[in-house]
Amino acid sequence: MAITIKDVAKAARVSVATVSRALNASGKVTEETRRQVAAAAAKLGYVPHEAARSLSSRRTRCIGAVLPDLHGEFFSELIRGIDRAARTHGLHLLLSSSHGDADELAAALLAMRGRVDGLLVMSAYADNEVLDRNLQPTLPAVLVNSGEGGARYSALLIDNFGGAAAMVRHLAGRGHRRIAMISGPEDNFDARERLAGYTEALHELKPGASAHVLRGDFSEESGYRAGRRLVSMSERPDAIFAANDMMAIGCIFALTEAGLNVPGDIAVAGFDDIPIARYVSPALTTVRVRIAELGELALERLVLAIAERGQDRHSVQTLRTELVVRSSCARQSSMMAIVPRSRR
Repeated sequence: MAITIKDVAKAARVSVATVSRALNASGKVTEETRRQVAAAAAKLGYVPHEAARSLSSRRTRCIGAVLPDLHGEFFSELIRGIDRAARTHGLHLLLSSSHGDADELAAALLAMRGRVDGLLVMSAYADNEVLDRNLQPTLPAVLVNSGEGGARYSALLIDNFGGAAAMVRHLAGRGHRRIAMISGPEDNFDARERLAGYTEALHELKPGASAHVLRGDFSEESGYRAGRRLVSMSERPDAIFAANDMMAIGCIFALTEAGLNVPGDIAVAGFDDIPIARYVSPALTTVRVRIAELGELALERLVLAIAERGQDRHSVQTLRTELVVRSSCARQSSMMAIVPRSRR
């Protein structure tokens, strides 16, 4: 037979209410009584029923995170950062993926109702209308790199525009004149901002020059396909800037497979600085996003929103990026420089 809170109260010779206050660290309970209750609970092997506890406290001690995907090093690092911060607050993490689809985002948001104390949302479709229709009005939420926020939701953004512009300036400064870009999905906030940074910096450095953009979808396969197209061009670019590292790595494979030397024949750069970027050959020049830190900051911001429920002052914070130079664009030893601030 399962041990109940009444059994603990009887063993500790206190009321059920006192046991509840002692175990939940709520209300006025002397330290002696708290120890007495804890000892009785331990002796009996009592385990609090979390569902009942959440009903009485209206807290689940769970945080939800809805991401566009759970596959790949970027999301692995992001989840690691969120989970690491959640554990420091004694919180559990519930994950769901929208698979880059608006309807699946709505379904994932609805599925979180009543199960979490707060929600982190990363999605190109997470606009105010979608969130208002599918989120409980009282549920604290923080948007991560979704392009919304401010007056209605707090948000954390990556300086995609500034990072991309800085990379183009770096490549031009290395003497590259024909700089092409492998872009990300058209409906993705990161991809749009990185493309805008590339385009503006290119026009700033070479007025009248036309941008050369190959479409990708953030996957290694799309980078590989773009690399294969580059190989067949009569006048190839002398530098490729991919909108994320996975596409850059796929592109490098296609180029080397065709017998081209990176960076001797063509330079390649990426964006994100996922862990594997420094270990591929040649090591990848990229724009560093502190991905795990982004997850930690988002979780900390959500914890604050939960604590200030109803009084939370919404804010938008943009995280700076760093330029990391490795051998895919330069033969000299690695160096690092701070990226200039973006247009924001």
